[in-house]
This record gives sequence, C-alpha cells and structure tokens, in this order.
Amino acid sequence: MRRGFVPVAGCDEAGRGPLAGPVVAAAVILDPGRVPSGLDDSKKLSPARREALYARICASAHVAIALAPPARIDRDNIRAASLWALARAVGALPVRPRLVFVDGRDAIDVECDCRAVVGGDGLVASIAAASIVAKVVRDRLMARVGAEYPGYGFERHMGYGVPEHCAALARRGACVHHRRSFAPVAAVLLAPGGTMNAGEGGRAILPPA
Repeated sequence: MRRGFVPVAGCDEAGRGPLAGPVVAAAVILDPGRVPSGLDDSKKLSPARREALYARICASAHVAIALAPPARIDRDNIRAASLWALARAVGALPVRPRLVFVDGRDAIDVECDCRAVVGGDGLVASIAAASIVAKVVRDRLMARVGAEYPGYGFERHMGYGVPEHCAALARRGACVHHRRSFAPVAAVLLAPGGTMNAGEGGRAILPPA
C-alpha cells in the first residue's frame, strides 16, 4: 500500500484433491480499514469459525468466485483447471486490482501484476480471506450435491477419497459430479458393469466446462 499498489487482491482455491465436485476459486480485495480479525488458512479454522469469518468478509470486502467443474478438470487436468478458475475469479471482481497475490507456486493469467506466495493462506491476509470464502462456498455446494445424490456422503466428506466415499463409489458407481480422470473413479468406470449414477432426476447442479 505504501508503494501505491492499491487495490490488492488475494486469491485461493478449495477442492484440488477430492474425487468429486468442482474446484472453487475465490478472489478478495479487503478494505484496509475493515480487515476482519482472525483471518488464517481455512484448513486451520473450525467450520463455525469459517462461517463467521465468511459473513464478515462478504460484508466488508469485494469478493468474487469461479468454479472449474469436473468436466473442465477432466479435460485440462487439475492444475490447469485450478489456475483457470483463479484467473476467472480475479476477472469477476467488481474492482480491478493492481496487484494479485495467489497461494502456491504458480502465477495466474491476469491483467495486472501477480505474485505467487507459497503458504500464502497463512501469510497474506487477502489470500487467507479468499481461502475461507472458497472453502465455505465449496462445502455448501457439496452439501447440495449430497442432497441430489444421496448415499455417497458428499455432505460429510466433501468429495474427498475417504473410506466412506470409496465404498459408496464401488457400490453405487460414479455420478456426474465425479472426476473421471482421477484414478479411483476411472477404475470404477472401467470395471465390468461400471456405471454412471443418474441421481434424483439426473440433474447436474454445476455449470458445464
């Protein structure tokens, strides 16, 4: 700020590792005079604390999100899809930043200066805010996916490859929200009798790639 780089955005994503659901990217421009206290890497916060901070961030900052759905992840690979979603989130901000901090090792394709910060969600306030927004939005979305496709437990494990999910995947087959390029899902689809579960009415609640 002292060097004149305002506004500054931070961006981060949630959902790189799961077998199902989208990557959700968030970009946040904090108001320097209204920075919520307690910002940190979303993984270090309890669900209740994340929800409380999410409400405060959205009430005081510029926030934008973007999703990379499973079809995009399968087409481009998880890294490329995540970087695409991060750039889309920054582009959706109502105010154009002059500088963007992004969590991780990779800069993103945006129309301003961009700096990658390893461990940024624990070091840069705006990245921490973005990590919280991305995590809360994705968890809420996966709860909706769980209601649409009961029996997988999406609302509990958020699509990660925990034993409950792997057992349900073997028992019920993959659904439209699974990432077909991820090995455990591909193995189910390639197995004899492997199927796609159409869910309740077969409706996808994520946007297309």
